[in-house]
This record gives sequence, C-alpha cells and structure tokens, in this order.
Amino acid sequence: MPTPGRHRSMARIPIPKAPSRGQRAPEAVPSDGSHPRRRARSRIPGLSALDATDRAVLGIYALTRIAVAITTYCTAWFFATGPEDRHAPSFLSLWNRWDADFFRKIAEHGYFSQFTEPDGSGGIGSARPDNREAFFPGFPLVLRAVHTVVPNWTAAGLLISLVAGAVAVVALSRITRLHLPAETGERAGPRAALFLLVSPCAVFLAAGYTEALFLAFALPAWLAARRDRWALAGLLGAAATTVRISGLFVAAALAAQFLLSRPGRKQWRSAGWLAVPALPALAYSWYLHSGTGDWMAWKHAQERGWYRQFHAPWEAWQHTWDGAFAHSSTTHYAVMFQAELAAMVAGVLLLAFLVVRRQWPEALYIGLSLWALGTSYWYQSVPRATLLWWPLWTALAVACVRRPWIRSTYLCVAAPLATVLALVFTKGQWAG
Repeated sequence: MPTPGRHRSMARIPIPKAPSRGQRAPEAVPSDGSHPRRRARSRIPGLSALDATDRAVLGIYALTRIAVAITTYCTAWFFATGPEDRHAPSFLSLWNRWDADFFRKIAEHGYFSQFTEPDGSGGIGSARPDNREAFFPGFPLVLRAVHTVVPNWTAAGLLISLVAGAVAVVALSRITRLHLPAETGERAGPRAALFLLVSPCAVFLAAGYTEALFLAFALPAWLAARRDRWALAGLLGAAATTVRISGLFVAAALAAQFLLSRPGRKQWRSAGWLAVPALPALAYSWYLHSGTGDWMAWKHAQERGWYRQFHAPWEAWQHTWDGAFAHSSTTHYAVMFQAELAAMVAGVLLLAFLVVRRQWPEALYIGLSLWALGTSYWYQSVPRATLLWWPLWTALAVACVRRPWIRSTYLCVAAPLATVLALVFTKGQWAG
C-alpha cells in the first residue's frame, strides 16, 4: 500500500491522453529540438529547410547589401570624377572595376581569342598579353550563363555575388553552430555572418568577384564534411576549385578532416571523392596547354601580371615592408602595403590559434593559404583573402559569446574600414 506522500507526488505527474479514433499520435521530438520530418529533409547540407537562425542571418545579409548599395550611390554623387561634372556616373559603372572587367572579357571572348572594344580600338589582348589565364574559369562560365538572362554583364556579375553570398553566410552560420551548444550556437551563427559582412574587404563580396561564389561552394563543402557526407563534400570542393585555386586548399582540409574522423570501413569507400576537387585544376591546365602549349600557363600569367614569382617568406615580408614604410611608394600604395602586412600578421596569429586548439584541418587550410600568399615578390590580395578564412569568423563569433566586448570592438574598428574601402573600390583606386 503506497504512502500518502508517494501518492501525492504521483498525482502531479501528467498522464498523456491516448489519441482518439482517427486522430494521429504526436510524433516524438528529438533532444536537439529538430522535427523528424525536417531532419529528414536536412540530410543534404545547404539544401535543408531554413530555420529561424538562418532567416536571421539572411536578414542581416539583406541589410548589409542595402548599406553597400547606399554607400555606392553616395559615392557616385558626392565623389564625382571632375569638379565641373553635372551628372553622376551610373550605378553599374562603379562596379566594373579591375577583376570584374577581366571576367567579363573572358566570359564574352574566351581565353585565347582577340577582341575589340566598343569604341573600335583593339582590346588589351590585341596589344600585349593580358594574362587572363591567371583567372580560373568557374566565375566566367557562370557569368556567361547568367548573361543569357541578364543582358548587362556588370549586373549579371552583381547578381551572381548576391545569390552566392546568401548561400555562403547561411553555411557559415551553420558551421559556427557546430562549435557550440544549441542555444549558444543560435546566437553565435548570425554573429559570424555579421563579422564577415562588415569586415574591411567585404565590398568584394558584393562586387562581381570570385569571393562570394567560392564561399558558396567551399563552406557547404566543409559543412558536408563535418556531417560525413563525403561525396557531396568532394563535388562541392570541385566546384570551388573551378572558381579559385584555393579550392585545392579546401580539398586538403577535407582530406585531413576525413582522416581525423576515424572513418569506418564503409566510409573508406568514399575516400575517392576527396580526389575530385583536383580534377578541375588538371582540366584547366590541359585546356590552357591546348591553346598556349604551356602546362603552367596559369602560374606564368600570375608571374607576368602580379609578380608572383617564388621568393622566400622573409624576402616577401621585406619587400612589402619597404613598400609600406620606406617612402619608395606613393601614399596610396603605401597604405595598401600596410594593409597587406596587417592581414598577414592576422593570418599568422589565426594559424597559431588553430594549432594550439588542435584544429588541424582548418590549420592546414590557413597554412596553405598563407604560404601561397606569402611567397611571392611581395604581398598581394592578402586582405581580400581574409574573406575566405572561415575559421577566423567562427573563432570570433565563438569568442564573443563569453566576451561581448569583442563584438563591440570589432564592429567599431571594422565597419568604418569597410565603408572607406567600399568608397575606394567604387572610385576605381584599389584593386584589392
């Protein structure tokens, strides 16, 4: 016979009612809070249904895109090309800068054909080699496809980056959430996206450049690898390699993640997918050889156009330091070299952090990136490369969960720099 106290405690336990005839029994909800049907749809990373955190990230993305558009519009009106101008340049003309023009020419004319500018003059390819082989074909191919629907080349490039950037920030948020418990991760995910979107070089995510498209492939590839979806990771990594040579660094990180995940016998059968990202680079080398007779045409174009001959890391540092502080360059270029040095220091600190934390795949990716950037005559495009360092943005987001001052400090420093660089880029004064 139960005691009165035990009877009272049992009386407080709610007893679920049995479903009536014709009524469906409630489905069990997993401990992680995800609905079974939604979880079934989310087996493919990047194609799962958007949750509340993803929608918050897309809201941040939309607001920052509006801010970039406003900044560009103000640049056109307040920073005219001449003191007597009565008409501001068109919005799209402000985005047809540097690499964007290269991609347009490749998409329109290919790698080997000569072309003529609209004014009847010969293009730069008709006068001398323009080193267009230095650019991988992924973005020009997508640009040519989108151009069939969007007649303006610049608008087509902006549209590619707009859509690709949305995919990238959602994937970055989901990667960040893997590092933290559920509730904390829901706060950190949007912060990682925000840190990326207001970083000093964030304007290149909006322009018709390769950064957004590369991240749209590379980040879902990494997310797929973290979920042991190796076939999908290999295919997305291959897509990233068609856009930038950095896709090979992603492939190396995927291979390291595979080895450290202690795969079982069934997973070893998927190891072959990790070699797929190398195929686009090999195919591109073969294609360039067929037109130039040079298997290393891509590398030689980099050397001719951007002084990327191999130099020891300390030599590259010294050459960049001289350009920044030896008063051998104009103030404009001196500031550029100073930014290159600061970005390289940040990259080395990030690499050290990842090694201490024993995040070996991410450390391998960052280490290969730093080696490629830090062994040319001098540093070029290192600040732009920070956009591709997803471990940086995840680490900052995780750190600011416990230390809110990190977020405030970062935003106070990065946001003004991002605005200044957006103004400089749209004025056509910095190639990045």
